[in-house]
Amino acid sequence: MTKFGPDKRPYIVAEMSGNHNGSLDRALTLVDAAADAGADAIKIQTYTADTLTLDVKHPRFQLSKGHELWGGEYLYQLYERAHTPWDWHQAIFDRARERGITPFSSPFDPTAIDLLEKLDAPMYKIASSEITDLPLIRLCAATGKPIIISTGMASVREIAAAVEAAQGAGATDVTVLACTASYPAPPEESNLRRIPVLAQMLEVPIGLSDHTLGIGVPVAAVAFGACLIEKHVTLDRADGGVDSAFSLNPAELKLLREESERAWQALGTTHIGPTEHEKEGLRFRRSLYVVTDVKAGDPVTAENVRSIRPTGGLEPDSINLVLGRTFTADAAKGTPLTWDLI
Repeated sequence: MTKFGPDKRPYIVAEMSGNHNGSLDRALTLVDAAADAGADAIKIQTYTADTLTLDVKHPRFQLSKGHELWGGEYLYQLYERAHTPWDWHQAIFDRARERGITPFSSPFDPTAIDLLEKLDAPMYKIASSEITDLPLIRLCAATGKPIIISTGMASVREIAAAVEAAQGAGATDVTVLACTASYPAPPEESNLRRIPVLAQMLEVPIGLSDHTLGIGVPVAAVAFGACLIEKHVTLDRADGGVDSAFSLNPAELKLLREESERAWQALGTTHIGPTEHEKEGLRFRRSLYVVTDVKAGDPVTAENVRSIRPTGGLEPDSINLVLGRTFTADAAKGTPLTWDLI
């Protein structure tokens, strides 16, 4: 049974990425921080610079100099700096399991899948840039584990092909993540309205892999049906790190966990009308009351009858029907005005 869906609170994935800053101790502390903040899972990335690219100093292997975070860096050097060493994986997985959260990873080649299978990884995440690597998707799906596919930059055709590849290779549990693959991502390019469109088109659970600053965008995504939220995390943005500028600190991750669940709870149903907790309030709607002591034969005026709280008297809109009539009996201040009194 899938862990994600509209009938469950949003599943929170803390993405470590390269925010371990080359320290296993920091990586393990990040696992602890994610667990303490209430995340459901901690995700890493399983690659080396050599499994992702080549050590070639050519402009096609170089990020544009205008890139906000990694301008001018060559891919090989960036990935060398950001990768999670493979001999750390066991310790990270063990710590996560000890702390009661789910460890998993994004593999980037068949050797990464082999490693993660030995660690009994419970699911696999396909990164946005790998969505067109259908052989990789099929290999992940062939494990029988749940597959999460991020869709940054992808067209409808590419997304559909990736889901079809996963399902065709045996995956019965596929989740698709809306994503804007820029770092950081501007909120206005989040296009959260695509979430229900993807859900209707693909008929699988839809989540959000978010690279915007803060938690406003992912909380809003829950209102559009996002059932999984992935956010990069760091111990402190001031510590630096390849992804720290758009990562949440532990306090913010805890707030995301709380507020995304609150947003999910608020979705409720399509019911229009008083809720169970509003029933008491119905007694304190306004109605017409006698507001000064009156005697039989006194005229009904705006001075002795007014619309006040609570209910019990005639509806406020009856005021023009009763003004000018006379009272048929004495009535004390605070008596609900009913037709038998006039």
